[in-house]
Amino acid sequence: MQHMSITELIDDFLAARATRKPSVHTLSAYRRDLNLVVGLAEPAPLTVSDLSPRVLRAAFARFAADRSPASVSRAWSSWNAFFTFLVTEQVVAGNPMSAVDKPRQSVLVPKPLRGEDTPEVLLRAVSTKDETQRDPWPERDVVVLALALCAGLRLSEMLALRVGSVSGRAGERRVEVAGKGGRPRTVPIEDGLDAAVARYLDSRRVRFGRVAATAPLLVDRRGGALQRGGLQYLVRSCYRRAGIGDRVPRGAQLHALRHTFATRLAEDGANASEIMRLLGHASLATSQSYIEVTAEQQRAAVQANRTNRVLSELG
Repeated sequence: MQHMSITELIDDFLAARATRKPSVHTLSAYRRDLNLVVGLAEPAPLTVSDLSPRVLRAAFARFAADRSPASVSRAWSSWNAFFTFLVTEQVVAGNPMSAVDKPRQSVLVPKPLRGEDTPEVLLRAVSTKDETQRDPWPERDVVVLALALCAGLRLSEMLALRVGSVSGRAGERRVEVAGKGGRPRTVPIEDGLDAAVARYLDSRRVRFGRVAATAPLLVDRRGGALQRGGLQYLVRSCYRRAGIGDRVPRGAQLHALRHTFATRLAEDGANASEIMRLLGHASLATSQSYIEVTAEQQRAAVQANRTNRVLSELG
């Protein structure tokens, strides 16, 4: 392998990663990050042995010049995984990424929907047929929202679902999720979400006939697998129909529904480990942030109590 070009080694790395069943977007991000940094290395490397710590540090400095810390951190992780693969395959003796500084990750600030009753307002509004739509399908729209609000699924996880992903006997229903980074997880679902899925599948059979267990769970109005852009548009459309656009944090969109799920878990007493398992977080610190935000909100509510304000004026 040592005689192979960097491009060939990247292809081998991605082929090995593909066995973990990551999303297409994850593999594309790996390839993009690896190729961009190689393109910025000076002198232009011919083999992986040319990528010394000094060359990598300089290439990452150029890469970071006009990119966010999150993008640089992701690229660093891609390269770290690449060199870990090369060490395992005995192509290189060691991983030089320890000599390349990794940006500090900013602390996650959860962005749930604003308003105590907003999730309920949203679901009720979307569950009614909107005759102004060209082809209303409220059963499908409700399921999309509910999978994020009641199971905490990411956009990519929803798109990867199959009809057979929802399974289990009564009282033990669950959804099998292909999580971020190829990490599978199981999320229990309650009767409400299970019934919403059943109503959606019944409506889908009326539209398109028999539904196989291996078919994509979420489809568009023509019966084809729902795509990323279509799902994002659907969620924005639901917000507009419910009239809650001003309650959606900027830049959150679908993620606001997932954050609402996590925040409500914390409010109802779930600990960080439980939130981590249910949402498929790679880091316990990410899950802990929901609990910390909830604690801050509770303290703010206590501080807003008028009796407390009077007490502060005494003496």
